[in-house]
Amino acid sequence: MTVLPDDGLSLAAEFPDATHEQWQRLVEGVLRKSGKEVSGEAAEDALSTKLEDGLTTRPLYTAPATAEDTGPGGDEGVPGSPGSAASAASSAFAAFPGFAPFVRGGRPEGNAATGWDVRQRLLGTDPVRVNEAVLADLENGVTSLWLTVGAGGLPVDALPRALAGVYLDLAPVSLDAGAEYADAARALLRLYAEREVAPSAARASLGADPLGHEARTGERLDPAEAVELARTAAADWPGVRALTADALPYHEAGGSAGQELGLSLATGVAYLRALTEGGLGIEAALGQLEFRYAATADQFLTIAKFRAARRLWARVAEACGATEAGAQHQHAVTSPVMMTRRDPWVNMLRTTVACMAAGVGGADSVTVLPFDHELGLPDAFARRIARNTSTILLEESHLARVIDPAGGSYYVEQLTDELAHAAWEFFQTIEKSGGLAAALRSGLVADRLAATWAERSAKLAKRREPITGVSEFPLLSEKPVVREPAPPLPTGGLPRVRRDEAYEALRARSDAHLAATGARPRIFLAALGPAAAHTARATFTSNLFQSGGVTPVHDPVSVDPQSAAAAYAASGADGMAVLCSSDALYEEQAEAVSAALRAAGATTVFLAGRPGTAGQAADEYVFAGCDAVAVLSSVLDRMGVAS
Repeated sequence: MTVLPDDGLSLAAEFPDATHEQWQRLVEGVLRKSGKEVSGEAAEDALSTKLEDGLTTRPLYTAPATAEDTGPGGDEGVPGSPGSAASAASSAFAAFPGFAPFVRGGRPEGNAATGWDVRQRLLGTDPVRVNEAVLADLENGVTSLWLTVGAGGLPVDALPRALAGVYLDLAPVSLDAGAEYADAARALLRLYAEREVAPSAARASLGADPLGHEARTGERLDPAEAVELARTAAADWPGVRALTADALPYHEAGGSAGQELGLSLATGVAYLRALTEGGLGIEAALGQLEFRYAATADQFLTIAKFRAARRLWARVAEACGATEAGAQHQHAVTSPVMMTRRDPWVNMLRTTVACMAAGVGGADSVTVLPFDHELGLPDAFARRIARNTSTILLEESHLARVIDPAGGSYYVEQLTDELAHAAWEFFQTIEKSGGLAAALRSGLVADRLAATWAERSAKLAKRREPITGVSEFPLLSEKPVVREPAPPLPTGGLPRVRRDEAYEALRARSDAHLAATGARPRIFLAALGPAAAHTARATFTSNLFQSGGVTPVHDPVSVDPQSAAAAYAASGADGMAVLCSSDALYEEQAEAVSAALRAAGATTVFLAGRPGTAGQAADEYVFAGCDAVAVLSSVLDRMGVAS
């Protein structure tokens, strides 16, 4: 038997403590091998990633970095002890869920007891079909329902039929009724009464969101009915929340995480003002709000967003004199912006990561959108996968067993802190402009979101932000997934953007060309030398052109000045070819092969490599970081593919 020494067994006792500077020197050596001569902080900067909202992700986080002063404190800052708002980040290590500022969770038990609420979204206008979907969902793991009612959804008077057979004292209902929120809410409360659901047992979110509706449609709604609903709920229905501060309109308009949070705060504050002016006390008013946020496949940013949202709302409650009532009730929805129409099966992976991040971040309810959400009405298989995503994460991965499992991570704590500061700054901008309603009507919100989306669109176009199955590793031979059309979405306000929209437009042109001519546009890949020399650039080029619906013809595997012309002629290419090889082989063969391709009919010769490589051999270049959307649009134009 092994006997441990009195002081235990420390496996690291024989190793000296490393310093940050020593680690940086190791990084310098690695970067030097890749041709980058940088040192000290510059070496670390070379491995850093810039995010939206002016944030930067460092390659390494340590305890001292988390304790640094990163922003203002006091009454103007986000929650924290007096002096430094950054102290809130470092104090999070000792914080507990259920206590202000609620970074680690709004409830003491978090989701550890029962897991998060699995909330399924129900679309459709036929109450019979919606009811079938409702019952199937509730029988197979869903714990609450999110119903679209009114324009684009169920008729308000069809609500009883859609909820036939549902135990309303067991299954919470969340409504999304747009301009008809008051009628829908009254219909649901009337249904509770008719089915003799005890007021104490009813759990619902009535979904009144006049500002969210205005953001979606441009239509102004009087908040008086929302205030009256809140008064009724506060007086008679203790488990019912009347208003929703929905941040999805801003996320879907291209907003960053910080802007989404800032605008949700502005929404919540506007509703608090209306509710307190309408006679509710501040604690009762705080209890009438639910907040809805997007969860994306950016795992750590999503975790930080939900943690920061609770911290920010706690600051608002503190400023209102109701610190202990400042726990934010959160509904997470997997991001519609990240969903793709091409290769939609990959959406299952995206929504799994997003669901996990929302759960780890402490969301109270999580909606996983089906993988075919962007294609129309989801089918039964897609709905089953959506609800089972949460089931697997809860029952097999046990993600909810530990409250705030990301808490204490140097990176997550720092990111939470920095994101909270960025959001608070944007929130203050909105408030200084006169509040959210004024900011929407003046165009301030639209302009800020558009600027953010323009920057992100440039990254998407250059494939700096890859979209698997669309801009990276597309599959031109995939069979399209066809779904029944979904009801039209409300329009007239902020735009709805999607990450894949530029590439979707290119692929749609290619599809139309295929339907009209029987073939997709083609480009010839002239690979020079052995596979070791050309495979990397040939693969890059193939992916790039396929993302625009152009079929790359790589046959034969390699060409030279003598065989290039015949190979091009046999390829069926539409006047274009791409040279793919190493820089060394470009110097030897590129000009001769290019001349042979032109002689065979190629009107444009691309070269896979940096501009200027191989002298006059190429007309244009494709390379990592080039504007792929611009290149592909130009290629389709010159190939005669209709817009």
